[in-house]
Order: sequence, then C-alpha cells, then structure tokens
Amino acid sequence: MTKEELFYTLVLQKVPNLGDASAKKLIQKAGSPEAVFKEKKSNLLKIDGIGTFKLRDLGSKDFFAAAEEEIQFIEKNEIKTVYFKDDEYPEKLKHCIDGPILYFQRGNINLNKNRIISVVGTRKVTSYGSSFCEQLMEELAPLDPIIVSGFAYGVDITAHKAAVKNGLQTIACLAHGLNQIYPKTHQKYVKEVAHHGGFITEFWSSDAFDKTNFLKRNRIIAGISEATIVIESAEKGGSLVTAELANSYNRDVFAVPGRVNDSQSKGCNNLIKTQRANLLTSAADLVYILNWQLEGKRPKVIQKQLFVELTDDEKIIFNFLKEHPKAHLDVIAYDCKMPIFKATTLLFDLEIKGLIKQLPGKIFELN
Repeated sequence: MTKEELFYTLVLQKVPNLGDASAKKLIQKAGSPEAVFKEKKSNLLKIDGIGTFKLRDLGSKDFFAAAEEEIQFIEKNEIKTVYFKDDEYPEKLKHCIDGPILYFQRGNINLNKNRIISVVGTRKVTSYGSSFCEQLMEELAPLDPIIVSGFAYGVDITAHKAAVKNGLQTIACLAHGLNQIYPKTHQKYVKEVAHHGGFITEFWSSDAFDKTNFLKRNRIIAGISEATIVIESAEKGGSLVTAELANSYNRDVFAVPGRVNDSQSKGCNNLIKTQRANLLTSAADLVYILNWQLEGKRPKVIQKQLFVELTDDEKIIFNFLKEHPKAHLDVIAYDCKMPIFKATTLLFDLEIKGLIKQLPGKIFELN
C-alpha cells in the first residue's frame, strides 16, 4: 500500500469505539480508507451498525498526528505492514469479521501455506506439558506446518523453541508494539524466532502495555490458524478464551488430556468433556481430524530391513495389511479392534519405520 493509504488506515485504526468490523464497513462503503474521511457523515450513518458514537472522534487531529509519528517508527525500523485487502493477508483471518484492518510484522514470514496451527496454554507449564509439546513438534515436522503462539512464558515459548528445533516456521503474535519484547527474558529467543518466522502485532509502538491487550490479540492467534491446540490450562485462563474464539470462527480445537486432579489440566479436561475440543494424544489425532496428507515432503524413514522391531499393536496392523492390501483407515481400525486415533498413531509409526505407505484418501498399503 502507498504511504497515503497507510496513513489513513492508521488513523482509522486509532479511532476509539470504532473497531475493526466497523472500520471495514466504512472502507467498503466509501471505497478506501482516505475516502472515509471525505465522505459525508450522514452517508456513513446509513451503514448498518454505524452510529454517531462510533463516528464521534473520526476527524480528531490528534489521531492524524499520531499516525504520522507511527509511520516514522515503521519506516525507521523497516517494519512491514499488512492490510486486510492485501493478497498476503492470511486467508483464514480474512474470514474473521473482527480481524485487524492492519497489522505489523518483522522477520522471515511466509504465510502462503495451508497448514497453520496455533499452540496455546498455561504460563505455568509442567514437565508433562513441555514434553508433550516438544514431542508434538517433532511428530509434526514431516508435515511442515506453521506454528503460531504468543511468545509468553510456559507453553508459548516451549512451542516456539520446539518449532525452531525441528525446522518449522514459527510466528509470535504479540500483545504490544514491535518496539519492545515481553517478557524481557525472552529477548534471547528473538533472533532465532525472527530467522525461522517472525513477529506480528496490531499494536502500535505508542500503545500502552495493558493486560487487556492479551485478550485482544488472542483473536488473531485463533483466527489465523486452521486449528488451535491447548496443551495445558487451569480452569480459567487466556488459552481457554483463545479456544472459545477458535470455536466461534468454526475452527478445530484440540486439547491435551491430563489427570483429573492436576490443576493445570482442568481447563483441557473441561474442553474435552463439554465437547468443545477434540482429544489430542499425538500428532496422529491432529492429522486424522484435519485430514492432512503427506504431500511432497515425506517423513524421514529408516532403511527398510528384514527384521524391524515392532510393538504388539504394530504387529496386529502390519499382519492385517499383509492380508488386506490397500485398506482404508476406518477398516483397519475396525477390523483390528482399536480406536481410530490409536490406529492412526500406529500407522504413522509404521510409515516412519518404512514398512507401509499412505495413499490418497486415507488408504494404506505395505511398502
């Protein structure tokens, strides 16, 4: 976008009480951000949901001056801006009525992928949660998804670090401007995350740091992704808000179960119990529910050998495929008398061991 378009978009973004959904309506009616300020207010007031309260501060000179200052910050720090009508604006976020009209990014971000998942959870992550998150990233690596999280303590930073370790692109969605990093102790991870993805935010460098920012940015984390994963959560918390937002956007939500008495698993257990999240025990559950296929990039398999050590359950599936070439996942699970999620996990393991291969349509056969 041109500097002039950026200027008027920033002014719209700064107007209090307007909001992104209303700002989009104004732009749609007027034709451009600049045209909004040239349109008669009487015409703008005819738009459904637009009242005098929302337009009260539209022409304030303070916002024009603030927009000029923010543009100086953007140019000085070589920050990229992404407008909601740009081609590179995330496709799934375009379908969220309250998605930001503009956001800022820094790093090496490429959102031209279909597989984007968000990982959220408690800041007081346990060893169980950390281990699961790290294992999940390792299992997902062959599918090359983008991992989105909030760069906070606990589950967030664990997900970012595990994504980097496994060569996955990871995006940190911040609750403040790009002039700072919170928490400050995570400054040491900035370079790696920027190299393997980057940072996005809708907040200005001049915006006050406020707790409510975290709840506001959660809609981006939920909206940008195909699915949201809650790894650990107390009975109440911001990650549960993100899960609710994801559900409201008609996205898949997954939760990792924990022991009933563990405080950091109560939120996840409740999501599963109330059917607001799919149960997640491994990457295979995610792959099955989202119907992901390993296209192009295959998992790293070991060389096929005459004698590969198999578990008892793996032997059941392997022997079944000996007798039933090209069997469908549902048939394998039913005939082998095991749940779908368990069969999916075992099939994934057998594929990594080089013994079977997956065909389109969830069909499997021996190598």
